[in-house]
Amino acid sequence: MFDKILFISSALATIVGAVLTISVKNIMHAAVFLLLSLLGVAGLYLTLGADFVAVIQLVVYVGGVVVLMVFAVMLTAGSSGQKANRFGLVKIPTMGNFRTYTIGIVFAALVLMTIIKLYTNVFAMSRLAQIPAYSPTVSKIGISLVGTHVLAFEISSVLLLGALVGAAIVSRPRRENR
Repeated sequence: MFDKILFISSALATIVGAVLTISVKNIMHAAVFLLLSLLGVAGLYLTLGADFVAVIQLVVYVGGVVVLMVFAVMLTAGSSGQKANRFGLVKIPTMGNFRTYTIGIVFAALVLMTIIKLYTNVFAMSRLAQIPAYSPTVSKIGISLVGTHVLAFEISSVLLLGALVGAAIVSRPRRENR
């Protein structure tokens, strides 16, 4: 029962957050709604039994990306980029032409058909067989990272260290040659 409530509330949070993210005009509100959507995705990962991926979703996206976006908006004063004309009216630019709308509608129809097919298969399978019991994956992933995949783990840490040093070098102020 709890799993169904968690799934439905997470799915609603994801969908409502995503729709509100693209529909509001204030960029701070969009960042907050993106936070809601990403929290919903973490809840969906929990309902799938992927607890490690859910925690990574919370730490990396909710904890890092959204906070970074909020600080970026606050530091840049969040200019909307829309200017009023001499009559005080704000013109909203069009987002595309007939071709781009047609491509968007075709892709939206394909995504909708894929989702419908996926849900019909999921609900048909849920009537046939029981879902296996939940088993945590964090210990298995930890043992795999320190055991069989230790070389890939160390290479990725060196790569991230190099990216951090490169970002520090690129972002430092330049000195004038005199």
